[in-house]
Amino acid sequence: MNTRVVIKNTDNTESVNENVLSFTFIKDVYTPYTYLRIKAVSSVQTFTNASEILFYLDNILIHHGLIDNVSSSFCDGQSTVSVTSKGFTSLLTFNQTEPGLKTNISINMLMDSFYSFPYITHEDNNQTSYIYVDKNSTMWEGIENLSYKICGTYPYIRGTNCVMMTAVQSPSVFSYSTDNVLSYGSELNTKRLYSNFHMADINGDFGNYEYEDLEVTARNIVRHRFFELDMRFLYSPQQALEYRDKLCRRGEKRSFISYCGYNGEDLYDTVSFGDIVSKPVSRVKISGDSTGTVTEISVYSDKFIQ
Repeated sequence: MNTRVVIKNTDNTESVNENVLSFTFIKDVYTPYTYLRIKAVSSVQTFTNASEILFYLDNILIHHGLIDNVSSSFCDGQSTVSVTSKGFTSLLTFNQTEPGLKTNISINMLMDSFYSFPYITHEDNNQTSYIYVDKNSTMWEGIENLSYKICGTYPYIRGTNCVMMTAVQSPSVFSYSTDNVLSYGSELNTKRLYSNFHMADINGDFGNYEYEDLEVTARNIVRHRFFELDMRFLYSPQQALEYRDKLCRRGEKRSFISYCGYNGEDLYDTVSFGDIVSKPVSRVKISGDSTGTVTEISVYSDKFIQ
């Protein structure tokens, strides 16, 4: 496959590298940014002013992000550059808004009224609810809360840096024959599961708000979690426990398939393979080196994604 990496500097100059030696790209429905690790041959030997990176596969822009780390080296007559990067939506996990109760908030208002972020877009949705911004909570946590209250969903990133709450209106559809792939399989992950949740009431007393996940206790998992009254669910306290249970069960069951190349799959596109029929894409991992490119597509089954 054709690869191209563009590294931009603070002075708007850029270097373009098409000789990519290796890369790993990951996009997950429960991670609020794309991730890229890449190494390429470079005509530039220093990157002290580097600010952002764009990565293309067959002219498809799959990653546009901040540079977390960049290093360059010269060996045997060849200069190389290595970069790790998170998509620009990672900024939402660092920025905070003023604490307190905020009513009649939509994702349009939340994304457009507080800060101006480079390259970050969002779905156009004016449905409103309330959110409670706790001390030290991030904008992404506010988006999580809003998405759950309005849509009953967990937000995700579409394209390079587009924040979404709802499913894609016209997703691309992909079907794979297990006879023509590198591998396929399934995974069960129970390490995050909790059996019981206990929340204090307005007076700080426990016993009024309780939740037990019977599917978890059926696995002989006994894990209790106690927490103070969650102001984000002040008008429906029991939802605070149910929401935490859903968060703990994210990505609990995974089915996956891998193949050579990359077909352009994105989160919430629809895939079918083996016993999986028309399920939304939950994770895309693409790896490449001198031997070629391999894509792994995963679908989750949990309390957010059925």
